[in-house]
Amino acid sequence: MTEIDKSVATEYHPTVERKRSDSFGQPRGLWNLAFTELWERFSFYGLQGVLSFYLLYSLSDGGLDLAPATAVSIVGAYGGSVYLSQILGAWIADRLIAPRRMVLYGAIVITLGHVTLAVLDGLSGLAFGLTLIVLGTGALKTNITSIVGMLYADNRPARDAGFSYFYMAINTGSAFGPLLTGFTQSRWGFHAAFSLAAVGMVGALIQYSWKMRDLPVEAGVVKNPIARTQLPYALAAVAAVTAFVVALWQFGLVDNTNLSRFVGAVILVAAIIYFTVILRSQNVTPAEKRRMRGFIPLWIASLLYFGFLFQKFTTISVFIKDRVDLDVGGWQVPAPWLTTISPVSAVLLTPLVAMLWTKLGTRQPTTSAKFAIGLTMVGCAYLLLLLSQFFPDKTVPPLLVLVSMAVAGSPKSSSDRSDSHWPRASHPIDSRRKPWHCSS
Repeated sequence: MTEIDKSVATEYHPTVERKRSDSFGQPRGLWNLAFTELWERFSFYGLQGVLSFYLLYSLSDGGLDLAPATAVSIVGAYGGSVYLSQILGAWIADRLIAPRRMVLYGAIVITLGHVTLAVLDGLSGLAFGLTLIVLGTGALKTNITSIVGMLYADNRPARDAGFSYFYMAINTGSAFGPLLTGFTQSRWGFHAAFSLAAVGMVGALIQYSWKMRDLPVEAGVVKNPIARTQLPYALAAVAAVTAFVVALWQFGLVDNTNLSRFVGAVILVAAIIYFTVILRSQNVTPAEKRRMRGFIPLWIASLLYFGFLFQKFTTISVFIKDRVDLDVGGWQVPAPWLTTISPVSAVLLTPLVAMLWTKLGTRQPTTSAKFAIGLTMVGCAYLLLLLSQFFPDKTVPPLLVLVSMAVAGSPKSSSDRSDSHWPRASHPIDSRRKPWHCSS
């Protein structure tokens, strides 16, 4: 542990992590983390809502006028990189920098990324801004969720309730972000929308910094610090991977048109390594390995679901631009609003479906059945879009896309986790352990 992290560990009184609020019976630190994530998701999905249209729209409309295949590849690679970077962010928090500080640093870097997009034009500004957001999100996302888990020790009922509040905040931010940035873009242009996303991230940074003292002591500790002798090897590995990617780009093996496929291949390799390390580790019990083997099919099902759902930021955006008539009674519907209905439907349906599962009790569908329901519904959502064949050229009504996206989003009661219609596959290994612990 570094001297800085030692000071962090002693900066807070140990009883802080056990303090409960008077009204909801939750640790005080939960509300700081929940509202931080609300604003972070506001900015993230606010950007996602308008990003594809920024790449697709003509220069006269404020866009970059890229070919649809290139735009889809860039947005897909960006989305994949955001989740891939979280592996690196979690490793750094486990070995080098405490989670509490990783969240702070991540929020700062994300903010700089959104500001870059707001003030710089062209592909260079886009590349630099998105790269900062990818790196910052990798530092923030997994670590803020792990800190929520640290608030509860072994109090499972309180933890489940706390995560429900936490992910409801995420849903709220992911719903309002694209609604407001979509409206802003339709009135004042893309860079105004990017500025609004930056404001949301500034809100997250202020919220987190203001209430950092309510976080548990554990969040300020590097749990598995890397030995000083191993640090140069880790840095050399990062440098080698970076140089390899740059070389692929320079030699034209990876470019804007195939970037998403390259990122997808990297994610596949990372997932195989992740599961292999766990299943082969002597530090993982046989029972945990059995649960892991049962978890893998559910993970694949979840991957398929979100792969289909997030087409709304790529191919569905192209479909909206080319085929949907956004004029409704003389008013132009902001294009991003058509895909925003997915998180809105999740927010509205979550309490209803949770009540249904509670009422059914032991008669409710199994976890695997819930996954099957979710995949069936997202498949039906895209089948609805086949009705667009009856509308020639750019005459597809917005209502058709709205209904389709609402059906696609309804199985997902949150952006990252579900306690109701779309089930959460709880990690089969203790949530406080990381896969690299298994090989330590």
